[in-house]
Amino acid sequence: MVKVGPSTLPIDVNNMKEEIANLERAGADYIHLDIMDGEFVPNETLGVELLEIVNDSTDILLCTHLMVENPEKWIEEFSETDIFTFHIEAVTPEVAESMIQELHEREMKVGIAIKPDTSIEEIMPYIDEIDMVLVMLVEPGLGGQKMMPECLEKVKTLRELRPELDIEVDGGINLDNVEMVKATGANMIVSGTAIVNSTDRAFVISQMKK
Repeated sequence: MVKVGPSTLPIDVNNMKEEIANLERAGADYIHLDIMDGEFVPNETLGVELLEIVNDSTDILLCTHLMVENPEKWIEEFSETDIFTFHIEAVTPEVAESMIQELHEREMKVGIAIKPDTSIEEIMPYIDEIDMVLVMLVEPGLGGQKMMPECLEKVKTLRELRPELDIEVDGGINLDNVEMVKATGANMIVSGTAIVNSTDRAFVISQMKK
């Protein structure tokens, strides 16, 4: 079953509580919390303060996407998230193994994200230890980009290799291309602009789930 998680990236932080509540009422299955440090990606967002705002707004699943350098230093601050997703490009193999172990010891689910130019071979050493893979369909760090359809081949390959794995996709997904995305085997759909800027969020979310 496909789940849809609106991204916090297009939401005005001053209206975050109200907007999260509205998205939950519109049928969101989870909230995709985008965190940027201004180093791993050019832009910067609030850090743990954003998690606190969202946690105060909802009890639904929170998937935190950390677009940061040294993500291992963020584990303690983000221990209240449900799925902690870090970028494989931001860590060494030793740090990745250590993070996976620590996150599981904290009873948190683990996601690993890959950029458009990163091969799935980079995450294969950890594939049986993690709960989710996030395949980026745009360069991380900026909302409103057009999806790179060539990245969907990675989703298809991952689904063939691991039928039970949660595969999340993020970047430029809207009602015009969501069927193509789902056809490759993705079961967690992140959409920011297409949902948040819609005048009928419930309709968009329901159509993406169909």
